[in-house]
Amino acid sequence: MFPDSLKRFVDIVSALPGIGPRQATRLAFYLIRHGKTSIADLAEAAARLSGIHTCARCFFPYEMKRGMQAGENLCSICADPKRDQLAIAIVEKETDLLSLEKSKKWRGRYLVLGELGKDGMLDTEQKLRLKSLTGALAKGSGQANEILIGLNPTTLGDIEAGLILEELKPFAKKITRLGRGLPTGGEIEFADEETLGGALENRR
Repeated sequence: MFPDSLKRFVDIVSALPGIGPRQATRLAFYLIRHGKTSIADLAEAAARLSGIHTCARCFFPYEMKRGMQAGENLCSICADPKRDQLAIAIVEKETDLLSLEKSKKWRGRYLVLGELGKDGMLDTEQKLRLKSLTGALAKGSGQANEILIGLNPTTLGDIEAGLILEELKPFAKKITRLGRGLPTGGEIEFADEETLGGALENRR
């Protein structure tokens, strides 16, 4: 019943986080109803994602801007001289970083760790990202003034935070966690700005 091209769209889109086959099918019919221009705009926006780079320091995506030189592989936060480069917040996801930025309470930089597994262990990629941080600190000041472990206040987040704490102890004068203004079991991404601001101000 489905045209092959529509089925292909549904198969790809339904694999995205938070979108199942039913929602993907609705999106397909929405685009078809709105014509070729809407489809072309979406295709162009998706194609431009291939030009996104990953910051060499914090692993957050960034786009090369006009005037940037080759080798300037840092996002706008890491490249900002006004940010405290010796205060580092470790977050799980890019959306967590965006949420903390909206609170306007953190003036340091970040490290995007990557999505936590279900076994409570750090995977190879996460270990490499932490190693890149400790290596940079060892070559520079030796220690950060503060490392904030900004993981979700869940059982899994607490386990992983403990592992990170042990790993980073020699590389920070102070290691803190977000204050418990965040509800246990909640997620940073969905917290409002006021709650996140309180959690940052009450970090311990």
